[in-house]
Amino acid sequence: MGKRRLISSGSPYEPRLGYSRAVVQGDWCFVSGTTGADPTTGRFPPGVQEQARHTLASIDRVLSEAGFALSDVVRARYIITNSAYMDEIAPALSEVFGAIRPAATMIIADLVSPEMKVEIEVTAFRGG
Repeated sequence: MGKRRLISSGSPYEPRLGYSRAVVQGDWCFVSGTTGADPTTGRFPPGVQEQARHTLASIDRVLSEAGFALSDVVRARYIITNSAYMDEIAPALSEVFGAIRPAATMIIADLVSPEMKVEIEVTAFRGG
């Protein structure tokens, strides 16, 4: 099935909490839940749509590092802290996944920090 490869973002939380940003196993890539901090400032923008865009860009970067593309995504889990955010993040999700249309689940839940409004987790497959 291929060698297991762990991908780190360099976050101090990865070793502390025992996880990797992504795990590649054979033709599969499992990307951990990713939140929407601005990559330049490290702060969370106040708007959920901007957080969603940052989150999707981070996922795109880690998939690329792993040798995958957004078009390889077969499963997505969206976690938002307020059901009203669904309509606000829909444009960002549609731009990225509209043609790909992975199997998806949306969950309403609290996140680790109050400024976090959205977290997205994906699974990608690049097999023939």
